[in-house]
Order: sequence, then structure tokens, then C-alpha cells
Amino acid sequence: MNVYICTDLEGVCGVFRWEQTREYGTPANVEARRLLMGEVNAAVAGAFDAGAARVVVRDGHNGAKSFLPEELDERAEMIMGLTSRYDDVTKEGFDAAILLGYHAMSHTQGGVLCHTQSSVGWNNYWINDRLAGEIAQSAIMLGAQGIPVVMVTGDDKTCAEARDWLGDGVVTVEVKKGLSREGALMLAPKKARALIREGAREAVANAPVAAPFRPEFPLRIRWQYKDSLVVDRYRGEAEVIDPYTIERLVADPADILAP
Repeated sequence: MNVYICTDLEGVCGVFRWEQTREYGTPANVEARRLLMGEVNAAVAGAFDAGAARVVVRDGHNGAKSFLPEELDERAEMIMGLTSRYDDVTKEGFDAAILLGYHAMSHTQGGVLCHTQSSVGWNNYWINDRLAGEIAQSAIMLGAQGIPVVMVTGDDKTCAEARDWLGDGVVTVEVKKGLSREGALMLAPKKARALIREGAREAVANAPVAAPFRPEFPLRIRWQYKDSLVVDRYRGEAEVIDPYTIERLVADPADILAP
């Protein structure tokens, strides 16, 4: 059993304000990254508890610069830096994926640090006229390679979004309750890690019966940006819907992120 863990930062227990996720090198950011590594190691431990032979963890936040490498469980491997496509490493063969530290989609009421892709540049995103976020995006790209998402962690809104897209079979671990975009009712980090380890053990153990998320392609993807200049400068084949929005049919799962 090979397990792939893709991480973000906004959904980690103890993370609740933009300073922690955007301003690299500040004390608040270093604290957030240390909290992230604690949750990563909890998920790694749970995967190995369930009999995983290999665990690879991907730094998936903002240019892949959030890991503190010295703190990673030595049994795991990590992907850092940018890749040309979603991730060539997944082609090596994985049986299950965990989305750790994820957040809810843009404009989710009470979603902690909610956004889709870019909290600065993107406004909304749709898949076949359905509002979507990074959980659906990740599940589609992983599913295209036959990898089911078996667990998602984050705030309560994130967990609800995961179940809405992936069904009740996905294990969700709620590490905080969203009170506002920059406010949350948190668990103690040690408690959150214990729940993540337990959830990962359950999710990986049940992975053989999990199904990859595979919507039928092509998909109609719509991107809505906060600045009309993005659409003004666009020279691709997508249809311009309005000054902020473009849409096109996507046939390759690797192309669902960018028009």
C-alpha cells in the first residue's frame, strides 16, 4: 500500500490568519509551518500503522515552501519545489491519497481562510456550473491516475465540502470550527494530531474498497478573477463571459487549474 499525502497550510489546527500563510519567515509563519509538520507526521504515522509500505508527502502550499524538512518523520519521503504538471511522482503508483490541512472554497460562510487557488487573484471557480474548490480539483487530478482520496482534514466547512463532493465514505478529520474567515474554535494541536493519526489509520486500512473520483470529461470549467486585467490579457481559446470571467471545455485533467 503506497500512500500519497498532499498538504496545504490554511486548514491546519492553530492556523487562522493570513499572516501565518503569506508572510514567509515571520514568527507567525514559522509557527504555522511547525504545526503543519506535526499534522503531517501524524498522518504519516497513521498510514504506516495501517500497513503502508511507502508514504510520500507533497508540500502543496504557495510554491511548495512550507515544509521544515528536518522535522519530517524519517520513514516518509517529501516532494518540494515546483513541477511542470500536477505531479509526476504519482505516476510511480499510489493506492490512496490524503488531503491534509485543506480549506473550504471561496466565499464559504465561516470558512477559515477560505479561497480557491489564489486568495489574492481568484474569486470563484465552477465545474459544470457547480461551485468548486481545491478539494474537488485535487480529487479529480488524483482520480485521473486511479488514486482515491480517502481522507481530508481541515475545519468543519472543509470536511462538509469533502463529503459533499466525495461522498460519506471519505474519512474527514475536523481540527477546528470556523467562526469567520480569520477566526476559529480550535482543538489543542496534540488532540488534532491524535485524531489525524487515527483517521489516517482508518482511511488507509479501508483504501482497497475506495473508488477514485472520476467525473466524465470533458468538463466545463469557469474561472472568475478579482481583477479584470487578467481577462484583458488572456489570449487563449476560452470564451470570455464577462470582464472577470472565462470558460472553456477541458479534456485533460491536468488542465483544470488554468485556462
